Amino acid sequence: MRAFAELFTAIDQSTKTTIKVNALAAYFNAADDVDKIWTIALFSGRRPKRAVTTTRLREWGAEVAGIPLWLFEECYPIVGDLAETIALVLPPNETTDNRPLSQWITDLRAVYQEDEAAKKRFVLDAWARLGGTERFIFNKLITGGMRVGVSQKLMTRALARATDRDGAELAHRLMGNWHPDDTTWHALIEAEDASADASRPYPFYLAYALEDGPEALDAPENWRAEWKWDGIRGQLILRGGEYFVWSRGEELMTDRFPELARAVDYLPDGTVLDGELLVWHPDRPQPESFNTLQPRIGRKTVPKKLLRDAPVVLHAYDLLEHQGADIRQTAFKERRKLLETLCNGLPSDAPVRLSPQLPFEEWQALHAFRDGAREAQAEGLMLKRADSPYLSGRKKGDWWKWKLAPLTIDAVMIYAQSGSGRRANLFTDFTFAVWDGDALVPFTKAYSGLTDAEFRKITAWVRKNTQARFGPVRQVTPHHVFEIAFEGIQASPRHKSGVALRFPRMLRWRTDKPMAEANTLDDLKDMLATYG
Repeated sequence: MRAFAELFTAIDQSTKTTIKVNALAAYFNAADDVDKIWTIALFSGRRPKRAVTTTRLREWGAEVAGIPLWLFEECYPIVGDLAETIALVLPPNETTDNRPLSQWITDLRAVYQEDEAAKKRFVLDAWARLGGTERFIFNKLITGGMRVGVSQKLMTRALARATDRDGAELAHRLMGNWHPDDTTWHALIEAEDASADASRPYPFYLAYALEDGPEALDAPENWRAEWKWDGIRGQLILRGGEYFVWSRGEELMTDRFPELARAVDYLPDGTVLDGELLVWHPDRPQPESFNTLQPRIGRKTVPKKLLRDAPVVLHAYDLLEHQGADIRQTAFKERRKLLETLCNGLPSDAPVRLSPQLPFEEWQALHAFRDGAREAQAEGLMLKRADSPYLSGRKKGDWWKWKLAPLTIDAVMIYAQSGSGRRANLFTDFTFAVWDGDALVPFTKAYSGLTDAEFRKITAWVRKNTQARFGPVRQVTPHHVFEIAFEGIQASPRHKSGVALRFPRMLRWRTDKPMAEANTLDDLKDMLATYG
């Protein structure tokens, strides 16, 4: 645990990529294989289940610290993290236990099945044996909240340095539904046949935002344009007579999209498509596909009604594997030709559609396409260099997303709630309302978009203008107007306003505008009629 704690400290205390990569590489060169694979798992979100409820941990932490529970509860929202709060209130202690990380995880998972008394003995014994960063990490493990600022790109760079292997190959090895319970360091990182898992996806290539239009790019003939769809990015994998669906967040979603099973009847084995999962009804993408698909994400099975009401297709825009061969290093224009050959002639009932490319010769023509994106049920445009390979992660230069300007509305802040982490002592989460006659009707929440200075200023105001408290939420005097930006709007019977926004955020604090001039519910309904 000590070696992992030193690694955690080195990563947590630095914002420099070089320092983080050096610390990870040194750890991978020195640590035990079982600890190494668990480290990769923890840093990529594969955490053990929470073994003890947070309620019990708060109670036991207050008990060991010798403070009343109410005082612990007052400290918790200020610190913003339960594991850190416990580590801070417990009496200082030197670490006397030298068990490795993997053994602590094994012991932690074993106590998951024990009764509460056994869990308490285990936790209190760990707190007595561990101190400093080791105790904090134990708290993180037992709360199931081990989140560290290590991207897959940074991880693969460190592994490449430690193992002398290609970074792109390592990125591919780390993808998929692996877990330390069913693989080893050797099988995951060192074995030559790392692609034996038929379901393993490729790392996704991500685009940078284009803020000021394409004119700053080189000649238009070097680029290809297509719609940026409003769905769920995914890979469809056809290998070994089976199909697999992966999300961009490395979640295996095959069972949520049974419609795509028919792809094995129309496309050859050894095919991997990159595209957008869209609700297709009846002959074009349904508006707000992303929101319509959300009920599927948390399900293990999809009811027939949902399959009937919101049928899904993969809108394919890239080909990553062809006839079993990885073709990501082939130029995009050549991958596109192969993709068109695969998709041409597919019957109308096939669950795959070819995402169209947009013809243009001058950049000005793309402005017209972008202006019509919402009518096409798209979020904007994608621009891809014709000779670009399919890379891993977010790389600047070859792929750009040129999104539509967001929709905006002016709204009145009526509720405020504290943030978490470094902003735990500030009010950062707000509820906003619009006018319906003489009444203010809440319609959305937002928590991003302001500077730290603005958050400090609004926090001071909230503390002086609180009308009522509802747990962590404060009702404030209606006064301040904020411009709220959002990507889409749809009808929602669950909300009092009757609408729900996609990706709402605070664009600016309208200190120049009195609340009487904020928008109305009718304005929102007009937007719904136009863009919903």
